[in-house]
Amino acid sequence: MRGSLIQSVSLYKLLVPLHEPFVISLGPLTHVQNVVVTLRTADGRVGFGECSPFLTINGESQDTCFVVGQYFAQVLRGRDALDIAGCLAELDRLIYGNSSIKSAFDIALHDLAGQYAGLPIYALLGGRADKVLHTDMTVSLGPAAKMQADAVRFQREGFPAIKVKLGETLEADVARIRAIRAGIGPAHPLRIDANQGWRTADYAIAVLQALGEFNIEHCEEPIARYRFMELPRVRAASPIPLMADESCGDEHDAARLIALGACQQLNIKLGKSSGFHRARKIVELGAAAGLTMQVGGFLESRLGMTAAAHLALLHPAIQHCDFDTPLMFTADPVVGGIRYQPGGVVEVPTMPGLGASIAPEWLERAERVTL
Repeated sequence: MRGSLIQSVSLYKLLVPLHEPFVISLGPLTHVQNVVVTLRTADGRVGFGECSPFLTINGESQDTCFVVGQYFAQVLRGRDALDIAGCLAELDRLIYGNSSIKSAFDIALHDLAGQYAGLPIYALLGGRADKVLHTDMTVSLGPAAKMQADAVRFQREGFPAIKVKLGETLEADVARIRAIRAGIGPAHPLRIDANQGWRTADYAIAVLQALGEFNIEHCEEPIARYRFMELPRVRAASPIPLMADESCGDEHDAARLIALGACQQLNIKLGKSSGFHRARKIVELGAAAGLTMQVGGFLESRLGMTAAAHLALLHPAIQHCDFDTPLMFTADPVVGGIRYQPGGVVEVPTMPGLGASIAPEWLERAERVTL
């Protein structure tokens, strides 16, 4: 029997409070409610993966991921972990969607593949550690004065770019950006994310035009994702470049957006793409079309963000990183993984595989199941 056969699968519920509520136009978040997956092979190797389900974006919760993950465990036990495409095809055959929990299994499989190959995941996938990754820092949606104070603090802490959550009324969002610019000055790189909050094309155009004077690098997902056919019109009228996020889940979404000329940039998240396997296809499509890309995430710990950092090293067209959410945690359950350095620099581990795991004491006290 081959040593790389999957012998057991474990799922753990990871619960961590945030320092303060993280608010976006889709609602507030006060706790991390993630699922960690471990795959153990016959020769004793362990691959780690993590997902951060998001009810309003991928339609999954910690509880649904915990249950669906047990279905996945049943079909993967006894399979060769190195047959990543075959394993992931089994998951797709079993159930449609569920991209978040699929991504945790995908990451764990790639962790194992990297260990067996003696390569970090980015090298396994053809990437190179030939650029420095910098994360932005996100200002949560709230009163203008609070958002200004947070932006000023992040600037003082040395983050090279500040991302601002918007997505309410034109008047309120313009007041927020005006206050932030008054605090950080006119030149510090500033990005905005509406999380679909402006809903319609006409309203989004009005807001974007009103924000045009504030030197904004790009705007993520200005309108409802099901209105993606209207994005070309928004792009044409907007003084701010558009980045597709919720409307760009997998490679099929990316291909549609590119064909439409809907946006200048794509935001790739492993929890939307179902993991590395499909995220690589988005990178290839975006690069071939001349688009720039960002790699981001949801509320992953440093384990999930380490996976995102490996992805960010795959191509020069990936120019932006949004890896800040672990900095919002009240506790850090991760051993190894990415390290945050001054100036928003993110150091990626170079050992074989993912290079990150969850501390044993966290796993021992978590709600868990092993098959």
